[in-house]
Amino acid sequence: MAERTALWELPAALPRHAFSARDAARAGDVWRAFQEVAVEGSARAGWPPMRYRAAGAAFVIRTMTVVHHAEARYGEALTGRTWVRRFRRGMLSTREVRLDAARGPIASGTQEWVHVSPELSPVRASPELVEAFPLHDEPDSPPAELPEVATPREGVPFRFEVEAWWTWMDPLDHVNHPAYVDWCDEGISRRMAAAGLAPVTLQPVAETLTYFRGVVAGERVDVVGRLVGATAAGDAVIEHRIERGETIYAKGRSVRRCVDAADPARLVDALAGARES
Repeated sequence: MAERTALWELPAALPRHAFSARDAARAGDVWRAFQEVAVEGSARAGWPPMRYRAAGAAFVIRTMTVVHHAEARYGEALTGRTWVRRFRRGMLSTREVRLDAARGPIASGTQEWVHVSPELSPVRASPELVEAFPLHDEPDSPPAELPEVATPREGVPFRFEVEAWWTWMDPLDHVNHPAYVDWCDEGISRRMAAAGLAPVTLQPVAETLTYFRGVVAGERVDVVGRLVGATAAGDAVIEHRIERGETIYAKGRSVRRCVDAADPARLVDALAGARES
């Protein structure tokens, strides 16, 4: 039975494989946890995945922004909260998602979803679907936003190529959106290793990605990163593009730091001096 509510709260957890060698949750896996919370919230509203499939419709991510308040610890109980803040023209849904632990907030996410047809073209949702998600707002939980660049600094672009595997395809038959975050962090990690920094010390602060088309099995894409500056706290701000030739699949920014660096500027310096591989 569907829950008649505008705010869904449910238990959440991160699997063991979501954690690095220093037992820190990776950003991409926090994104996967957000996806699970959003899907479970939709199911509790009466719209589980198979109902979307039967209706010949789906939601796909257009833009997602995440702010990391603390790194999750393996095994700790988490609470997921989600609500729909806006639903425009029956097609564009703004969903808020939060992950919290007993010790405080873990991460905040703002998702922009587009309602699409089986051909992935934007279409209006049915009245039944729109009515299932009453609009809600949490005044004490504003949308996620990236910190601004306080000190601009242009770095040399760095890139690597990814070939999408058939076994990566999600229920919509393309690479699931959190994988792009993994790719962006992999590019940063390769530059860190080349500069003598331990990639395991990379800590997510915030990131945002906007998607223009999905990467499908067999496609090769370039993952391009470029330092654009530092925040007031000294964290590195990196621009990212997922592209192939003139085709842009996704682009965005991430904010990162080294968790145990005595000199916070080391990551900024390493990324600024990167050279093409």
